Amino acid sequence: MHDFSTLLGLHCSRTGERLAADRLWNLSPAGAPLLASYDLERAARTLKREALATRPPTMWRYHEVLPASGPDAVISLGEGMTPLLPAPRLGAHLGLSRLMIKDEGINPTGSFKARGLSVAVTMARALGARRLAIPSAGNAGGAMAAYAARAGLDAHVFIPADAPASNRAECLQMGAKVSLVRGYLNDCAAIVGQGAQRNEWYELSTFKEPYRVEGKKTMAYEIVEQMEGAIPDAIIYPTGGGTGLVAMWKAFAELEALGWIGAKRPHLISVQAEGCAPLVRAFEAGHDKSEPWLNPTTRVPGLRAPRMIADFLCLRAIRESGGTAIAIPDEAMFAAQREAGAAEGISLCPEGAACIAALRILKERGQVDRDETIVVFNTASGLKYVDMMPTDAPVIDASR
Repeated sequence: MHDFSTLLGLHCSRTGERLAADRLWNLSPAGAPLLASYDLERAARTLKREALATRPPTMWRYHEVLPASGPDAVISLGEGMTPLLPAPRLGAHLGLSRLMIKDEGINPTGSFKARGLSVAVTMARALGARRLAIPSAGNAGGAMAAYAARAGLDAHVFIPADAPASNRAECLQMGAKVSLVRGYLNDCAAIVGQGAQRNEWYELSTFKEPYRVEGKKTMAYEIVEQMEGAIPDAIIYPTGGGTGLVAMWKAFAELEALGWIGAKRPHLISVQAEGCAPLVRAFEAGHDKSEPWLNPTTRVPGLRAPRMIADFLCLRAIRESGGTAIAIPDEAMFAAQREAGAAEGISLCPEGAACIAALRILKERGQVDRDETIVVFNTASGLKYVDMMPTDAPVIDASR
């Protein structure tokens, strides 16, 4: 243990087996995701909401419950403390009086992936990794490339060949070695997994290392801080691999142990694309795990995750929170993107816009109420998806 962090170790999310955090891990011996544990009683002595006023405005302000051994070990680009923006006009369109948007698009690298990769790269370097590899729909690859560059590590990114051009360009700009794969995210993951030992890569795939969750959980810490100790009634979250769902559910338990909140929890509502909805299908069927989604058809990269390694953790979080899961067609996402932009001036990514489209249906079904406090996550800047947006406009001939 260190003064900066109260990290105790790791445990298997399926069996509870405890493991030391003194070496590089991927999955647990049981083949399940590993999660970090902290001495929360000790952390509570210094990690108080009133103490945060003097700390830097990044997610590392919560360092007691993050795994880095000290400030000099942290690989940071200033990630976190993104705005929680009221959206009254958009809320009025949806029949909601207390709608807010947590805008992750202003993070370094333009998405929420900066949080998880900051912590993952911090720990990878500290524990001796020199070459990192990641499969990515786009945004995670860009974030890993940036933080690896910041840390002086080699980065190898495998992304689908039809990923947005902005993501490919970002990875290349940051010095990563990029491979385009004719296939889906799970195909990229298979290539990374097969090549990791041969190429001495440390694999940073979703849930195949313990620390991306730790970065993502700071989203919940920030919401509670920004709401001055309150929690929303519902969190609407676009779900690909599901790291954020698991991370925030973990965070709310930690926040209660720290004395920041009571036992009440927000309903976690997972949003997927109709063309790739393994979690929604499993939730609706009452299953505790999902089956791979064959031949996904959604165009939205962050929601095109056919296989979920932490499906059981996501489903548990949704059910324990009293939440639900819903699938949205691509067309509704793109329409909601334009609606939100015109109403609030916020550049939603299609994944974030899926949550707005979902809210309209949830309101009609009576699954959210008009006066509930609802937080929607916009997980990336819409500008990263400009090649998917309409750009036609009238042309004026200035020479006439």
